[in-house]
Amino acid sequence: MKFVVSSTALQSHLQAINKVINSKNTIPILDSFLFELAGNTLKMTASDGETTLVTSMEVTNVSGSGKFAVSAKLLLDPLKEFPEQPLTFDINDDNIEIFIYFQNGKCNFIGQKGEEYPQMPELKDNATSLSMSVSDLLNGINLTLFATADDELRPVMNGIYIDISPDDVTFVATNGHKLVRFKEMALKGNEASSFIFPKKPATLLRNILPKESGEAKISFDDKNAVVLVANYKMVCRLVEGKFPNYNSVIPTGNAHKITIDRMSFMTALKRVSVFANQGTCLVKLQIIENNIMLTAQDIDFSTSAEETVPCQYDGEGLIIGFKADFFIDLLYNLPASDIVIELSDPSRAGIIYPLENEENEDLLMLLMPMMLSE
Repeated sequence: MKFVVSSTALQSHLQAINKVINSKNTIPILDSFLFELAGNTLKMTASDGETTLVTSMEVTNVSGSGKFAVSAKLLLDPLKEFPEQPLTFDINDDNIEIFIYFQNGKCNFIGQKGEEYPQMPELKDNATSLSMSVSDLLNGINLTLFATADDELRPVMNGIYIDISPDDVTFVATNGHKLVRFKEMALKGNEASSFIFPKKPATLLRNILPKESGEAKISFDDKNAVVLVANYKMVCRLVEGKFPNYNSVIPTGNAHKITIDRMSFMTALKRVSVFANQGTCLVKLQIIENNIMLTAQDIDFSTSAEETVPCQYDGEGLIIGFKADFFIDLLYNLPASDIVIELSDPSRAGIIYPLENEENEDLLMLLMPMMLSE
């Protein structure tokens, strides 16, 4: 078979799907891309055995059809060095010897038969489908992915829980210390259903979706999910297990409600946390009328810091401790200029949310406190 393709277009597509491939694979052919040529369409696939990403592009001067696998490293490394030019691929169908002709030369190497590449799993007939705009899907991933865990003992926390109901679609992530719940009220499912989207495919989508537009269609059964956008198809194995009841851990009726400028609070927290104990990263918040005083210390190294940040608060005084790097993480990923912090007592979780949510959105973040010794 034979075809001609743009060097930069090919590199762009391959780099996008290359991130799926693991550095070490138990099946050697997974170190390769699968190429499938049919008519003027070249389909390219990369997989790690659990997540598969497929993209396609138009090629010219085609003769023949078929599929073959080619080493990802052997193809991508030289492609990065090519200026924009047409590349002619000429593949011997018998021994899968691949010749690539370019302006000033050629290279050749041996590929593998495409039939040896693992097949993508098919969804069951009773699979559930949900459509949303690419921007809504990207927004849900961006707001929750950072809060996912890396916990081998609790794998259900190693992904984004997508909870679908006839009223809304909710994206949730937690690592046991922090939790993010993001509701999209404009999105509605036909029936109540849910799945846990693993961290790796979610990260891959976060890299791909900014360049996409239009609709994203998500279909899933009890084992796998398929995500379809204009230029890519992703198939991934879902995280199995029951996600924690996230609504039950969100405290209600909090007596202390503080409104504060997010950026000034976050930068103060960053400055003070430099002087906190490196093991605990504990920063103490003393909330008094219209002020939050942040204090941190490391007794071992005789360092300490304190800083007062103005806020809107007229309730009783409260002292509570938080892990500074977790708090900074939440504030960094909260897209609002003014935020509300709700607290009840030093032993219960604090909740943080924008003073004004975007239309049809409800974003809430939760952070567990740290016990204070005094």
